[in-house]
Amino acid sequence: MEASPAQISQAVQNLYDTYPFPPEPLLDEPPPGFNWRWQWDAAYNFCTGQMPSRSDIRILDAGCGTGVSTDSLVHLNPQAQVTAIDLSPGALKVATERCARSGATRVEFHHLSLFDVAQLPGEFDLINSVGVLHHTPDPIRGIQALAAKLAPGGLMHIFVYGELGRWEIELMQKAIGMLQGDKRGDYQDGVKIGRSVFAALPETNRLVKREKERWAMENHQDECFADMYVHPQEIDYNIETLFELIDAAGLDFVGFSNPEFWSLDRLLAKAPEALERAKKLDIRAQYRLIELLDPEVAHYEFFLSKPPLPTAIDWSQDETVLAAIPYRHTCIEGWESQHVFNCDWKLINLSDLEFAFVQACVGGSGAFASAIASQNENRNQQEQLTVGDILEKIELSIPDVRSLLANKLIMLKVKQ
Repeated sequence: MEASPAQISQAVQNLYDTYPFPPEPLLDEPPPGFNWRWQWDAAYNFCTGQMPSRSDIRILDAGCGTGVSTDSLVHLNPQAQVTAIDLSPGALKVATERCARSGATRVEFHHLSLFDVAQLPGEFDLINSVGVLHHTPDPIRGIQALAAKLAPGGLMHIFVYGELGRWEIELMQKAIGMLQGDKRGDYQDGVKIGRSVFAALPETNRLVKREKERWAMENHQDECFADMYVHPQEIDYNIETLFELIDAAGLDFVGFSNPEFWSLDRLLAKAPEALERAKKLDIRAQYRLIELLDPEVAHYEFFLSKPPLPTAIDWSQDETVLAAIPYRHTCIEGWESQHVFNCDWKLINLSDLEFAFVQACVGGSGAFASAIASQNENRNQQEQLTVGDILEKIELSIPDVRSLLANKLIMLKVKQ
């Protein structure tokens, strides 16, 4: 007999009460590193090409688990109020302790399913739902419930599994289920029998090879192994079924948050005729072609928006760039140094002039930033400095500024 939605939800809750996920350690300080998708300024800049007009927003972490994402959302967005919900009381207990210990105080937790999110008051400017929808009995109903809580002009960040990159995982899930038999639902037994099977299979076995090359680093913890191989509910997507889900939400698709992967040139640059034919396909067919040619897609991560979202700004006009206010990108690792990692963890080596320019941006620092601000007697705040103001003092070219923009070291805002 097929399980009812209520039974599926209860089984998922039981899994995460047994193995709270994710199992990251609790810290008495803010979490290390960053995920730019969880930082409002960076996410908004990615989706519109410019900085948002305000940062005092409401954020919903829909399916927060043990609070790893919630903790980061609070610390990365110091003016935001964060609400987090989850189905598992066990995971919520860990999440509450995690945020209390790290000092993430601007958050409230609710024991609530995605389907009941309408019980929360008001709307949210940013909704984050990572690794959740594909574990519900009705993802379309889930995403529609979240869409109804998104404020006009708001963004939704979604992460769901992809079938092509998880093909071997699905096989092992089915094998473990067969071996468990009437013990299915005993997640500790599932982990035990699954690990014994992996240990017994030959090293040349395809499932073993895939586990070792792709997943073993995270699966040494039982919580991760259980989430991957013993989960009672999982729906994996391909581009065609993914856009069925997106269309059902009634929101606008802004784009994948890893656009480099979804580039036809990355795969077909050396086959110009095939590339030309591919670019004649509609955009969804192009995405489908890319995942067929590179079936490593284990997940899709993307942004949706509720109109009206501003049209992405074209920074190709020099006048537009010169009149904009530059901000140092929020998610730079290694600042203040001339050798930094951008939000995609790409190492960028800044020249002396580039370094000075970023220092002079809003959010920059150093003696030069202070000096240039003091020279502008009619400006009381560094925020009033435009690109043109800074270039009067630093002999950097506009193409160099655009390079900083393309490398995600600065963000620009239209001066009001």
